[in-house]
Amino acid sequence: MMNPTIPCLSNDQELQRAVVELVDAAPLFKRVVTDYGPPPLWKREEGFPTLIRIILEQQVSLASARAAFDKLVAASGELLPERFVRFSDQKLKTIGFSRQKTQYGRALSEAIISSSLDLTTLPEHTDEEVRQKLTAVKGIGVWTANIYLLMAMGRPDVWPTGDIALAASYATLNELTERPNNEDMKEIATEWQPYRSVAARLLWHNYLSDKQK
Repeated sequence: MMNPTIPCLSNDQELQRAVVELVDAAPLFKRVVTDYGPPPLWKREEGFPTLIRIILEQQVSLASARAAFDKLVAASGELLPERFVRFSDQKLKTIGFSRQKTQYGRALSEAIISSSLDLTTLPEHTDEEVRQKLTAVKGIGVWTANIYLLMAMGRPDVWPTGDIALAASYATLNELTERPNNEDMKEIATEWQPYRSVAARLLWHNYLSDKQK
């Protein structure tokens, strides 16, 4: 059960209220909402399948990661850790897993099977505690943990350091000639507390909408 002291954006109405507050505090985002409307919640279900999908999204396009994930789901039926570990390396390669991501998927599966990682209890923990539990598993870095916190757990104040699209979107909105680096973006994002997750959604929304022009 969700700890009532830990805030969560669980639906579109809660997100839109947060967007209004953030736009009022940071007018930079008003242009995004004016041009493209409010951002989607992009809610994902908590659990093993979502973590596998985020692992697939590491350093590749969302489209190629989604294609591999869809193949995995089709091959698995119900995507469970016990089923994942039964796939051979060759089968996972044909689905779209690199050797490295195969290792990461196996490490995650084995952590859940052995109960060294219990995803069902994560909502009871703070953001930092969740990061510590997830990053203890090989292949789950801070970016992956932050995306899970943001999209699956709905935590409102998470900044996914290292996300290139966020830096690119920020540079576009501010008409910069170069993207800010990771540390600069992390520092910039402190201005958007306690809604850094909302700021990330707005920047992604701007980035994806610009690409569709």
